[in-house]
Amino acid sequence: MKVVFMGTPAFSVPALDALVAAGHDIVGVYTQPPRPAGRGKKEQPSPVHARAIELGLTVHHPTSLKPDAAQQDFAALGAEIGVVVAYGLILPQAILDAPDHGCLNIHASLLPRWRGAAPIHRAVMAGDAETGICIMQMDAGLDTGPVLIRDRLTIAPTETTGDLHDRLSAMGARLIVDALDRPSGLTPQPQPDTGITYAAKINKAEARIDWTPTAFEVARHINGLSPYPGAWCPLADERLKLLRAVPTDGLGEPGTHLGGFCIACGTGAVQILDAQRQGKAPMAADKLLRGLTLPDRL
Repeated sequence: MKVVFMGTPAFSVPALDALVAAGHDIVGVYTQPPRPAGRGKKEQPSPVHARAIELGLTVHHPTSLKPDAAQQDFAALGAEIGVVVAYGLILPQAILDAPDHGCLNIHASLLPRWRGAAPIHRAVMAGDAETGICIMQMDAGLDTGPVLIRDRLTIAPTETTGDLHDRLSAMGARLIVDALDRPSGLTPQPQPDTGITYAAKINKAEARIDWTPTAFEVARHINGLSPYPGAWCPLADERLKLLRAVPTDGLGEPGTHLGGFCIACGTGAVQILDAQRQGKAPMAADKLLRGLTLPDRL
């Protein structure tokens, strides 16, 4: 099929690769404009932009799709279908309607749970037992369209958002190829009116660790914010990022260091498995503790 692909972060890249490998004609790639990044604040292309250039594809990065000229340029591509995954811009109705088969979205949750910006983070932070991918026919609402394909996976107890991100990205790539193999042979299933939740964008203010909830809640918070933005606690004059944790037994005032890298919570304790000192690489907690003495309270 003639496909216009719309995506921006690393999560989207496997889907683009899978569509190319399956032999689809990518008539254009839409992504967010280059942004300043790194110490030099030089403009850097998005992961999708960089990969599209490697593949020899034509890249478009408008700041908006609302102007008539942008919509005319999109329609002129003559796409039969649009594939959207973590693009980052709202698609006006004229864009949704331009391809013959409309636009499909790869969404990283089991809709209608976790509509919105941060479904992977929120699923881990909420302690969900499972999540998955939905291939959805897009409409004008926020992740409200009917679902064409869905697949599930279990969230492991110590799984982080980073771990889950990679598994869901691969699943989405597989499912979108399946969907495009039979664009007229799938029955859209309307989303139920119950069980709707919204995955609000992650606010960096959420990242500071509060030790007063239960150990299960604290561990989910740590794992859900790993690797980005990274849950943290103050340590002398730096921020210590905690990147993977598991609940365990323990008794003490919240934040009390119980030995090793075990920290008391409101109920129980968490065992920190991976952490990162400021300006250093992430490492296993036992290795980090060889050069660090934790205070009595964090």
